Amino acid sequence: MIKPLADRVLIKMVEAEETTKSGIILSSGSKEKPQIAEVVAVGPGTEDIKMYIKEGDKVIINKYSGTEVKYEGTEYTIVKQEDVLAIVE
Repeated sequence: MIKPLADRVLIKMVEAEETTKSGIILSSGSKEKPQIAEVVAVGPGTEDIKMYIKEGDKVIINKYSGTEVKYEGTEYTIVKQEDVLAIVE
C-alpha cells in the first residue's frame, strides 16, 4: 500500500472516453492525457495545510503535475493538494 506524506494525494487516472456524448468516435491521436482522477489515498496534511480532499473523490488535476509511479501493476500519480484544481461532483 502506498501512503502519501504531508500534503500529498495518491490518485489513479480515470480512462478517457473514446466517444463523445454526441456519439463521435475519437481517434487515438486526438486524445489528450486525462485530467480527471480518483483519489486513492490522502496524506495527513501539515500544521499549515489542512487536507480537504478525501479518498474516493474524483478530481481534476493540473495537466503536467505529479510524479507517476507503478505499484503492483497499477499506475498511480502522487500530487500535492495544491495541484488539484477542482472536485468533480
